Amino acid sequence: MPKRQDLKKVMVIGSGPIVIGQAAEFDYAGTQACLALREEGYEVVLCNSNPATIMTDTTVADKVYMEPLTLEYVAKIIRYERPDAIIPGLGGQTGLNLAIQLEKKGVLRECGTELLGTKSTSIERAEDRELFKKLCEEIGEPVCPSEIAKSVEDGLAAAERIGYPVVLRPAFTLGGTGGGFAANEEEFRILMAGALELSPVHEVLVEKSVKGYKEIEYEVMRDANDTAIVVCNMENLDPVGVHTGDSVVVCPSQTLTNREYQMLRNSALKLIRSLEIEGGCNVQFALDPDSFQYYVIEVNPRVSRSSALASKASGFPIARVSAKIAVGLRLDEIMLPNTPASFEPALDYVVTKMPRFPFDKFASASNRLSTQMKATGEVMSVGRTLEESLLKAVRSLEIGAYHLFSAKAEAMTDSELWDYIANATDDRLFMLAELLRRGAEVDKLFEVTKIDRFFLRKLRHIVELERALAAAPNDLPELAECKKYGFSDRAVAKLWNTTEEKVCRMRKEAGIVPVFKAIDSCASEFDAYIPYYYSTYAEENEARRDTGKPKIVVLGAGPIRIGQGVEFDYSTVHAVQTIKKSGYEAIIINNNPETVSTDYTTSDKLYFEPLTAEDVMHIIELEKPEGVIASLGGQTAINLAEKLAARGVKIIGTDCEAIERAENRDVFERLLADLGIPEPKGRAVTNVEDGVKAAEEIGYPVLVRPSFVLGGRAMRIVADEAGLRHYLQSAVEVDRDRPVLVDRYIVGKEVEVDAICDGRDVFVPGIMELVERTGIHSGDSISVYPPFSISDRVKGVILQYTKRLGLAIGIVGLFNIQFIVDRNDEVFIIEVNPRSSRTVPFLSKATGYSLADIATEVILGKSLKEQGIFDLYAPEKKRHYVKVPVFSFSKITGVDASLSPEMKSTGEAIGYDDKLNRALYKALQASGMKLHNYGTVFVTVCDRDKEEALPLVRRFYNLGFNIEATEGTARFLRQNGIRTRILGKLGEGSHDIEDALRQGHIAYVINTGDVASEEQKSDGHRIRQLATENTITMFTSLDTVRVLLDVLEETTLGVSTINS
Repeated sequence: MPKRQDLKKVMVIGSGPIVIGQAAEFDYAGTQACLALREEGYEVVLCNSNPATIMTDTTVADKVYMEPLTLEYVAKIIRYERPDAIIPGLGGQTGLNLAIQLEKKGVLRECGTELLGTKSTSIERAEDRELFKKLCEEIGEPVCPSEIAKSVEDGLAAAERIGYPVVLRPAFTLGGTGGGFAANEEEFRILMAGALELSPVHEVLVEKSVKGYKEIEYEVMRDANDTAIVVCNMENLDPVGVHTGDSVVVCPSQTLTNREYQMLRNSALKLIRSLEIEGGCNVQFALDPDSFQYYVIEVNPRVSRSSALASKASGFPIARVSAKIAVGLRLDEIMLPNTPASFEPALDYVVTKMPRFPFDKFASASNRLSTQMKATGEVMSVGRTLEESLLKAVRSLEIGAYHLFSAKAEAMTDSELWDYIANATDDRLFMLAELLRRGAEVDKLFEVTKIDRFFLRKLRHIVELERALAAAPNDLPELAECKKYGFSDRAVAKLWNTTEEKVCRMRKEAGIVPVFKAIDSCASEFDAYIPYYYSTYAEENEARRDTGKPKIVVLGAGPIRIGQGVEFDYSTVHAVQTIKKSGYEAIIINNNPETVSTDYTTSDKLYFEPLTAEDVMHIIELEKPEGVIASLGGQTAINLAEKLAARGVKIIGTDCEAIERAENRDVFERLLADLGIPEPKGRAVTNVEDGVKAAEEIGYPVLVRPSFVLGGRAMRIVADEAGLRHYLQSAVEVDRDRPVLVDRYIVGKEVEVDAICDGRDVFVPGIMELVERTGIHSGDSISVYPPFSISDRVKGVILQYTKRLGLAIGIVGLFNIQFIVDRNDEVFIIEVNPRSSRTVPFLSKATGYSLADIATEVILGKSLKEQGIFDLYAPEKKRHYVKVPVFSFSKITGVDASLSPEMKSTGEAIGYDDKLNRALYKALQASGMKLHNYGTVFVTVCDRDKEEALPLVRRFYNLGFNIEATEGTARFLRQNGIRTRILGKLGEGSHDIEDALRQGHIAYVINTGDVASEEQKSDGHRIRQLATENTITMFTSLDTVRVLLDVLEETTLGVSTINS
């Protein structure tokens, strides 16, 4: 069927803010789809509320609406824009659910808008568990015995009939939210209550557990002509029981026999044809390792999380092809660089995906893995062998690991290790390697973990290579063999008890260097040039070097994690586009399969490699670039700058000396003193006693944090000596190499700027004011541009300090400064980040200045004046722009949802309007917060917050809310004329609070704790946990409550007697 000529305007719905389970892979898919549709001549209208992504750039679609992704707002946009069609399958579960709602509510019919691609009936058959089961039975595909339950009692009866263990899967949720395994009635009751609450239709599938089976995925593609292909298949290293997003995944599958491969392939194609899917689709199977019995776990009738991985692993652009299929093109009409899209990719390498977990941020959370996804991001690596691919992935993770060595594993006894590996955890691979070093048998490890023996033998091979290498120091043939299997120079140095530099020198002198191979999707069967490479120790280099243009290398930001999200990929992509426009060859080095920067069409060359000094140097030695940009890839790239410079690499833009001036505490303090810029009084300490002495001099409370961190990791406010000693002894490792900063904690407004310096002038496109006062990480605060309450005098001081600091530090490019404005309007510096920051995309979109592009021009030598920028400060916009953080607390058991100096949010949403309160309202809605204008508010605040909380609670009361509180808070409120119902304290054995939070009548929980109370098991911690489990909107900062009330008072109609 030819391309649809009757369509002119097409709408794409994005996936909204990044949460665990729905991350940047949909930004990548949506960007690819929008560009593909424009390539075909369609006008593209995009709806997405995520300011952090490339997808919401005005260059990606013809019109970009960054409005909340709710039925109400999207329906308004459709009525206004009147698109001819809408594509539902590119915005993850959010986009799919919205499209179905729009059709069911009659909005699409009313506006004459067609649903393109897979029909809604097909989507429903794949998404609705009962309909899907029926379809599978009709076509003879095996599914696990299961029943739908709509209440806890229904579920218990179903579990009895099916037989324990069972798995619970709530309908219409993403990332396995609310799901899990139950081995008995007690576990079932707890899980089922939460699952019913989280399902938007209050339905949960109770299914027979196939825990221990192999989990296999097929990424398949079909067009309207019924041509169907397999893009690739993938195998989870972990057996069924761990969410595929949390498992190590290899591609192509490694342990299937040809019969098994063909059997599952045929099943996947049969399913996509029966469902009449048009576009990309992901099919998941559970395969019994001891027979040919398999079950279909689920089908995702859309571009899924695995699609990004499959695209990058195979070189086949799934989202791009899906978008073209949606507008009528057939697979054989869609041309890829080397073949038509109807040609099945062939892989002559091994790809490993490893998840990146947030447990370094959430030390209190359980690191046990299950069907509920917990990873915030992932890395991908490519090698000729599984061992090489696996070890490259390990060192890409940026968790301090450069091989399968683990101090934690080495410190454990044999029996502790055996107990530990019985459950899937984020670090089980390291434990398995340690057991193999201690002589554990592969068969026994298989019995305990159910990880296929093939993978365990590969781990054993790595251990055998370690042994052989350690026994032969300086042996070149052994070194060559280990490099072939992915060993890093640092790992070799540890085994030889020497330095990394010596190993590197010896290796190069012996000619043991990697070559680069292309990922071309057809195993070199056809001659094609796709500039997409990976390193391996083999013959023949495929990385061509003959463009004749000067080259610039941009270092990517690696895996998405809390504190370093997709915002840094945004800056990287913009830099590459500007470098290309400026006549250079742009080269990206990155290892994140979810992002736009690792789409091979973004740059002139893409190297999919670990971001370590050794791996990056291989590429630099081959490409010989004019310079390397390290200031756009977050802390990952900044941390590499010094190591690369020491190896003779030219860092362009902000150099290592400037980075040192901003990040070395002593140097920075001297600089501030010279400039006469005040900062909170503080000191860097290298032992516990010095820390205690410093805090006594400064005065409590103090803010403590490790030096050189990102996202406020391990940052804490402590109120007394006991708290400080506890922190210094248990929360961080403090020594001469790892100083801890002890600063005076100043209560005040926090203000942030992103600025650009060219060495002569400074440009500040906007100042952002944070709603929450100091003590809450800026990434977890509501951010407003232009500022709403600071004076012009304060703005002037901030701008002067910014200019002086940019020039004195020696910034060339982007930098970010955070300030405190105290009660007397005095301005203090908190910190300077000599790099692109988290707020660059938001500020770029709010001000209309593309910061990353301007900064890249500066780095390439074009001054601000040459770019037409003559002012220090851009005129402030009349419109208000609000950025609201988005959290994923419900995904990770045990995380305290209290806001603190340590960053906890996974994403952000935007709201904008001519009125500030409306912009706030839209941003809060876009973040997924449930905004109720009626119901009950449960209040429990610490003594020091009671006076401040009183007028806020009174405002809720005047709006018609019912007030409930714990005894101390209730007594205080009653004394001040607010009718309050008392709920008994949890710590005193009362169930009042638990019952109230579970009954569903509580709209908001307001809970503040004293900075002194770090106690995990406190009532406050339990209340926050219960609120999270019951999906109740909760506030731990009174500043956020104040903003909410401003919004509610504008949007809620009150009641009163006629004569009052």
